[in-house]
Amino acid sequence: MGLLDKLSGWLGLRKKEVNVLCLGLDNSGKTTIINQLKPPNTQAQEIVPTIGFNIEKFKSSSLSFTVFDMSGQSRYRNLWEHYYKESHAIIFVIDSGDKLRMVVAKEELDTLLNHQDIGSRKIPVLFFANKMDLRDAMSSVKISQMLCLENIKDKPWHICASNAIKGEGLQEGLDWLQDQIAQSTENNEHMND
Repeated sequence: MGLLDKLSGWLGLRKKEVNVLCLGLDNSGKTTIINQLKPPNTQAQEIVPTIGFNIEKFKSSSLSFTVFDMSGQSRYRNLWEHYYKESHAIIFVIDSGDKLRMVVAKEELDTLLNHQDIGSRKIPVLFFANKMDLRDAMSSVKISQMLCLENIKDKPWHICASNAIKGEGLQEGLDWLQDQIAQSTENNEHMND
């Protein structure tokens, strides 16, 4: 650790490091969203389906993110729970045009929210209703109803309409997530005082 790192730590200027899980069914746009959130000079030009998981790091104005991009293929979904304990937030991506698998997305979301390592925590959950550019895409309100998001009472959540390929809606979601993480950090520090 360099002198500037130590100094910024003492002055409270160091960016808080947070672990974020990016979950959702396969082909919902998780990797594309994460790619868009990274600085332009580090973005991949071609996105391929995630096998297992990828780890991406990037910084925002106040946070240093480590994002675990978890494969949404059914055979890999059991890996998700191994990362719940260490996560500070969850991004759950839904393909707004995939009406047929909305039931599966709801089942996976319910399993996630009821898991012992998530259910007991006030971890913020950001939903991206992705692929809003598709002609038959469902609105974020309709997706919220289908996933019964109004029943989530024990943790902060927010849903954003997005088009990951163009980057639309992503900054709004990231801003909300940063605010929620900052609030939970402040609350935890006050509890420790």
